[in-house]
Amino acid sequence: MRTDLGWQLDPSVVFFNHGSYGACPSDVLAVQRGFRDQLEHEPIAFLTRGLAARLDEARAAVGAFLHADPEGIAFVPNASTAINTVLQSLRFQPGDELLTNDHEYNATINAMQAVAARDGARVVVAPVPYPIADPAAVVEAHLAAVTPRTRLLVVSHVTSPTALAFPIERLIDAFWARGIDTFVDGAHTPGMVPLDLDAMAPAYWTGNAHKWLCAPKGSGILWVRADRRERIRPLVISHGANEPLADRSRFRLEFDWMGTADPTPYLTIPAAIDWMAAQVPGGWPEIMAANRALALDGRDRLVGALGIEAPAPDSMIGSMATVPIPIAATDAGAADLHTRLVDARLEVPVLGWPVRAARHAPTDPPRLVLLRLSAQRYNEPADFDRLAEAVAAAIR
Repeated sequence: MRTDLGWQLDPSVVFFNHGSYGACPSDVLAVQRGFRDQLEHEPIAFLTRGLAARLDEARAAVGAFLHADPEGIAFVPNASTAINTVLQSLRFQPGDELLTNDHEYNATINAMQAVAARDGARVVVAPVPYPIADPAAVVEAHLAAVTPRTRLLVVSHVTSPTALAFPIERLIDAFWARGIDTFVDGAHTPGMVPLDLDAMAPAYWTGNAHKWLCAPKGSGILWVRADRRERIRPLVISHGANEPLADRSRFRLEFDWMGTADPTPYLTIPAAIDWMAAQVPGGWPEIMAANRALALDGRDRLVGALGIEAPAPDSMIGSMATVPIPIAATDAGAADLHTRLVDARLEVPVLGWPVRAARHAPTDPPRLVLLRLSAQRYNEPADFDRLAEAVAAAIR
């Protein structure tokens, strides 16, 4: 693993898990420290007189990167907060259905279940094939689960447990044609795949900046389409609820101030975008393409060592790839393999799939044990050879 590229990662550990919490380069952390120094030098001036303009600047930069109307951007600590913000803002009738799938993130399904229980609705988990041969199967599986009571689709653009890039535009269009809003969980997508939110036009979208954008932890993004903004309010109602509008929307006033907190992760996102883009001549397109190529190469090395087929077509892979491990499918087995790899100084997630919230009952066993590898600029092909050897040895 390369240690000369600006990250502070422990050189004794080979890090294959950028997809969970990312890693923030030293130069970007220095920008955040600068903001924090300004904040502590004069807290009142920073938070009450200067913060709104700084947030506007950050929003403009993030909107340009995402090709998203900045008026619809609200900064939140993470995608899970955004998921809960939207779901808690919406109201459903008894018998309504909230649709997702069995590749979805455990915390997201938990949030859906909580809102469904509040309103007497129910969560429908559509089974999507895995291994999978064609992205069209994703659309077919979701549409097969639609009923007259379906009110909202919550779906990841890039799935967390299986690391698949879903055909998100086709899903949004298919559900909009049926009068159903889509909430896109794009936690992994900023900095992994090109985005154009204005063209994609989901009702709601969220992404994390602390993952592939390499911004500080606590930098999440919520984006709401213009015709849905009046419905969405923050989880914390504060002064923005009755502040005079002047030149700012109620949406912006409510989300920009939810009480005293550290806003520096949000303000640092533009610096992270610029720093990453400056690392290679081709900027972000080159970074995305190189990370994807490395993830595919790492996946191929691992499946080759295990003597198995790749579980998904290359077209559904971004900067992460998941490999089914040929061992008995139990949560305990996944935890044991994970421990063995951590002991070998290899940081990589191993989990039972589907996640517990997507199973018929939380006590049901998983169907597969999956290992998910991430590829970032500090990774090298030799890292994946080491991982493949360690996994093959551990399961023998």
